[in-house]
Amino acid sequence: MLAVRLPESLENELNLLSKRTSKTKTEIVKDALKLFFETKAKEEQKTAYELGKDMFGRYGSGEGDLSATYKQKLKSKLHDKYRSSR
Repeated sequence: MLAVRLPESLENELNLLSKRTSKTKTEIVKDALKLFFETKAKEEQKTAYELGKDMFGRYGSGEGDLSATYKQKLKSKLHDKYRSSR
C-alpha cells in the first residue's frame, strides 16, 4: 500500500483524466509508473555508440581521406625522417 501526496494541479489533472478515460486513479497511476520504469530501463541500456555519439568526429583532423591514403602519408613521413637524419 502506498499513499502519495500530489500537488493540487496534478490531482486535478488526474481526476479529469480519470473521468475522461473511465479508469480509476489507481489504474492511471499504475500505468504511469510502468511507463516510467520502462523508459528508465531503456535509458540505462544505451549502446556504446549512443553513449559516445557526441564525441565522435569532435576532434577530427579535417582530412576526410585518411583511411584511403594512410600508407602514402606514412611512406612520406618515413622518407622525410630518414632523409633529414643523413
